[in-house]
Amino acid sequence: MRLVLQRVTHASVTVDGVVTGEIGKGLLVLLGISADDTKEILEKMADKMLKLRIFSDQNDKTNLSITDVDGQLLIVSQFTLYADCRKGNRPSFIKAGAPALANELYEYFKEYCKKTIPIVESGVFGADMKVELCNDGPFTIVLDSDEIVK
Repeated sequence: MRLVLQRVTHASVTVDGVVTGEIGKGLLVLLGISADDTKEILEKMADKMLKLRIFSDQNDKTNLSITDVDGQLLIVSQFTLYADCRKGNRPSFIKAGAPALANELYEYFKEYCKKTIPIVESGVFGADMKVELCNDGPFTIVLDSDEIVK
C-alpha cells in the first residue's frame, strides 16, 4: 500500500462536474493498493497516518496529529502510485491491485478511518477525477507499507 499525504487547508474531488468529496483543514490522501495488500496492512498504515504529527502547534512546530487538530480526510484511490517506469516510456501497473481487491480495500480504508475521524470524504473508485487542493506548507509525505509494516 502506498499513501501520498498532503496537508491541506482545503481540497475537493469532482467526477463528471459533480463534487463527490470536499474537506477543509486536513489531509488529502492518495491511496494506492498493491496485489499483496491485506486488511491488516491497511489498518497498520491507517493507524500510522492518523498518528503522524505533521500539523503545527501554537509554536509552529509539527507536533500535532490530524486528530489533535480535528482535521478532515479526503481519500482518493490512485492505482498510478504503483507505476513502474524502469523500462521504456510507458509505465507498467502490474504491481497495482486488481480492481475488485483494490475497491474492497479502498472502501474498508474509508470505513476504518471513519472510526477515528468524523469527516471522511472520498472520490469515486475507478472514475476520472479532478482533484483540487491548497497544499499547506507545502507538506507532502509518502508512506509505503514495504517500509512501514514489514
